Amino acid sequence: MAQIKNLLFDFGGVIVDLNREAAVKAFEAMGVKDADAMLSAYHQNGFFLHIEDGSLDGPQFCKRLAEHLGKPVNEADVAAAWLAFVEGVPAYKLEALEALRRRYRVFILSNTNPYVVDWFNSPAFTPEGRPLTDFAEKIYASCELKACKPDRTIFDLVLKDAGIRADETLFIDDGQANIDTAKALGFHTYLPANKEDWRGPIGQILVADNPL
Repeated sequence: MAQIKNLLFDFGGVIVDLNREAAVKAFEAMGVKDADAMLSAYHQNGFFLHIEDGSLDGPQFCKRLAEHLGKPVNEADVAAAWLAFVEGVPAYKLEALEALRRRYRVFILSNTNPYVVDWFNSPAFTPEGRPLTDFAEKIYASCELKACKPDRTIFDLVLKDAGIRADETLFIDDGQANIDTAKALGFHTYLPANKEDWRGPIGQILVADNPL
């Protein structure tokens, strides 16, 4: 394997802490009785998937949700329900990304939707008013690429756009299916648990790859 030159991070569960149950409860409060079946920490189901794979934009998703519920929905409530997924943004992880960028090219690849993208691209992402774009060279969102992990299509799109090689890239993701696809494509990989402090394990991988 070639030396690691690039780091490709998942967003939810790796950079930010997730609370799927909070999102399920938020959508249930709106009347989505099957929210538990629709929502996943890794890959949504039904028409909830379609906002993440770019088949539906925000207003189109709201229209589809209103049809599903048989009543109008407020887009601000929909945005709040999606953002209920995010339990916290650990500052130490953002600091780690900044430190890693001094030595590696750092990218983010996320299965996500326009509401979360708008939030993390805004000053509201951190108390200091810094968006996620301050902490990575580029952010790849499934809803913009119109493809989702674990489909290899999204990995191919990222590799081509970033101009990087899989065998020179460490992929960090908390979804086993996503890791499996990345391994098959030749990525170095690390599978952290949701909320894990991955600084030590990743540091060990990078030191082993390039001993001092």
